[in-house]
Amino acid sequence: MPTDAPSPFVRPYRPADRDAVADTCVRTAHNGGDSRDLYPDLRLLPALFAEPYCHFDPDLAFVLDDGAGRAVGYVVGTADTERFVTDFRRTWIPRMAGRYPAPTAPPRTPSEEMIGLLHRPERMLVPELAAYPAHLHIDLLPAWQRRGHGRRLMGALLNALSRQGVPGVHLGMVTVNTAARAFYDRVGFHEIPVRDPGPLTYLGRSTTDG
Repeated sequence: MPTDAPSPFVRPYRPADRDAVADTCVRTAHNGGDSRDLYPDLRLLPALFAEPYCHFDPDLAFVLDDGAGRAVGYVVGTADTERFVTDFRRTWIPRMAGRYPAPTAPPRTPSEEMIGLLHRPERMLVPELAAYPAHLHIDLLPAWQRRGHGRRLMGALLNALSRQGVPGVHLGMVTVNTAARAFYDRVGFHEIPVRDPGPLTYLGRSTTDG
């Protein structure tokens, strides 16, 4: 008799998930779509938006397991953005600098822009977000979106932050990514006005409401 297909589930991140998390990051990083044409180095974006969180805050990293052991989505975060920036500056940049040296000229390509961001972690310290000390990144491969899995991933992180006594969490999203904004609205985030936000919209929410 045929067996039922395995059911996807949310679980804590494991080091063996590193490549799958990086792949998900790359395939969703360009306004929610595939970024490989813009960023040919497939380690660059994960080095900014996924891997340092798994390194510094592994207890706040969760994946969507497809039921067969493969991570097809993730949420990562930090409970303390200020502490994260300090750690990033002190230890993560030195780890990455051999592959991504600090820029010595204005960026000419999207990759060079991202390398510039890598070397400016203090950009994450936004005064208007002080009431929301945690921040996060969440991504799902397209085939796994709009099926409730994002909500479950978000719930896992919010519960973990709440258990640590963290009152609020924020994120910065590319404003033109309207599908992402609709998701964040559905899971209880609201816009936080920020002076000179550039291409981003900042959103926040309590870790316990909703």
